[in-house]
Amino acid sequence: QLQLVESGGGSVQPGGSLRLSCAVSGFTLAYHAIGWFRQAPGKEREGVSCISSSGGSTNYADSGKGRFTISRDNAKNTVYLQMNSLKPEDTATYYCAAKTTSYCSARVSFYDYWGQGTQVTVSS
Repeated sequence: QLQLVESGGGSVQPGGSLRLSCAVSGFTLAYHAIGWFRQAPGKEREGVSCISSSGGSTNYADSGKGRFTISRDNAKNTVYLQMNSLKPEDTATYYCAAKTTSYCSARVSFYDYWGQGTQVTVSS
């Protein structure tokens, strides 16, 4: 059974850091592009970052450039999102998503498989 499970969310003060993990099971991560998305209350789900199946190509939304880093360890079937210098506007539920292809996309509709999300709250 194909499954994606996010973890690593929590509550931090502005300027803090979190590392989110997306652990996959039921399929071979190396064949899948992965995207990270977030959704704040009352807002649409938006792309945060994505990484190609090989890890050789990454993309970031302007909101996270210079602060977020996406990476993957195919041997561990896990994709990571390191988030530094967090801001209150980063508060949202963060989701990872997968598609069986080499390239990634920031579009929600691109992905076939989704995790249940992990909550990130940035507040003083």
